[in-house]
Amino acid sequence: MAADVQETTEAAESRAIITVLGSDRPGIVAAVAGALSERAANILDISQTILQGTFTMTMLVDLGGAEFSELRGALDALAESLGVQINLQREEVFRFMYRL
Repeated sequence: MAADVQETTEAAESRAIITVLGSDRPGIVAAVAGALSERAANILDISQTILQGTFTMTMLVDLGGAEFSELRGALDALAESLGVQINLQREEVFRFMYRL
């Protein structure tokens, strides 16, 4: 059982939650996926919807070889160029904050 907890903790440390919110426009998913791919991060799960013209997306990603701070900087720049909000948070921090 202790090994399962350690595996789960290690997996959570290598994963992150990305949320995107803003006015809908073409190319948002492609741009975020491209930024992740360029940094060797892998999308594990994705959910998106459009609510009356507002685009929302949540992704669970495996950081793989991506450097967290570099990815954050790239996503911040991308958010500015797309005119959306992008938040990157380590999975273990997210789970602790929201007690999932």
